[in-house]
Amino acid sequence: MDHAAPLILTLQFDEPSFAFFDEQRRRYFPPERNFIPAHLTLFHHLPGEHAGTIRQDVEAYASRQHPFTLHVKGLRSLGRGVAYTLESVELAEMRRHLAMQWNDWLKPQDRQNHLPHVTVQNKVDPTAARALLEELSDSFEPFRAEAVGLELWWYRGGPWERVRAFRFTP
Repeated sequence: MDHAAPLILTLQFDEPSFAFFDEQRRRYFPPERNFIPAHLTLFHHLPGEHAGTIRQDVEAYASRQHPFTLHVKGLRSLGRGVAYTLESVELAEMRRHLAMQWNDWLKPQDRQNHLPHVTVQNKVDPTAARALLEELSDSFEPFRAEAVGLELWWYRGGPWERVRAFRFTP
C-alpha cells in the first residue's frame, strides 16, 4: 500500500440518487476521461501517511451519524463543465467537524469554503458546457437525495481505488 498517495473522502448516496447522478455523468462526461463514478467530494487530498487515523476517524463519525436528506437545489457552471448543487445542514456540520479534526493536514483546496456539488460534465469546451447547463436548467426541478455513508479512496494518478465504505447508522 502506497502511503504517500493521497486519500479522497466522498459522500455515499442512496442507490436511486447515485443511479441518477451516475447516469448523468456517464451521459455527459467525456468517456475518455470518465474513470470514476458520480460523487460528492468532501476532501480532495488527505495525507496517505495518516490513513489509519483517517479511517478510524471516519468510522467513528459514520457510526454516530444517521442517514440524512440533501436538497438538490440547482445546477452550476464549472466553466468547462456542469454540476448539480446540493445543500444540507447535516452535511455542512459533518464536513466542518472533520475539517477541524484534520486541520493540520488540509491542503488549500480543502481549506476553502465547501460548495457541495456532483459534477456530471467536465473538461469540455466552454460552449458545450454552457449549452448543457441551459438544457438541464430548462427542465430542472429541485429534488432530494439521501446521504447514507462515506467512502474513502486512494488517488494514485488514475482511477480512484476504493479503500472502504462507512455506512451511517440507520
